[in-house]
Amino acid sequence: MTTLKLEHGPWAYWADFAVYLGVAAGLAALLGWQGPPGRGLHLLGFMVLGLVFWTLAEYALHRWVLHGVAPFSRWHAEHHHRPMALIATPTVLTLPAFVVVVFLPVWWLGDFWQACAFSLGVLAGFQIYAFSHHAVHHWRADSAWLKSLKRWHAIHHRALHAHRSGLAPELSCYGVSVPLWDHLLGSAPRPQTRALRQRLRPWWF
Repeated sequence: MTTLKLEHGPWAYWADFAVYLGVAAGLAALLGWQGPPGRGLHLLGFMVLGLVFWTLAEYALHRWVLHGVAPFSRWHAEHHHRPMALIATPTVLTLPAFVVVVFLPVWWLGDFWQACAFSLGVLAGFQIYAFSHHAVHHWRADSAWLKSLKRWHAIHHRALHAHRSGLAPELSCYGVSVPLWDHLLGSAPRPQTRALRQRLRPWWF
């Protein structure tokens, strides 16, 4: 089925962004217009918690699933092999996963409005990640922020090349939109390997 292909055409690729922006906008509208009165700060806290949760999920999924668990690791290897290709997990798989893994457990443990707020925070983080990842591969670096993000993600791609070539012992820079967890969990690039990676073949930006 074309809806389950990892490599997307432009229409399907941008439709994924549109779907998630629509879902996030719907949750925001629901919370803003129908949310329980007097719980604004409480639900805002859940939104922030969801955003922080996503940053850790982004890191964990990239490090231990996309680089460690088949068949996801084989799929992700295709992105490393062709970083400019429009490769992404199909929406028909990711959206139900968000419902089952994020929305329903929080609803079960808390209530409907907490689940909406937490899910909105997660979706906001996911969209920041998706746009950031697209930007580092496809946009010109016209700002200091994007230059820094491109440089960070380039180290990850170069580290994989060095690791497979036996030139470097570890991979690094798993966080795409936020480098925080790399620093906290010991996967930020080490000084002794940073110079080596800079001598590898030029990359895609």
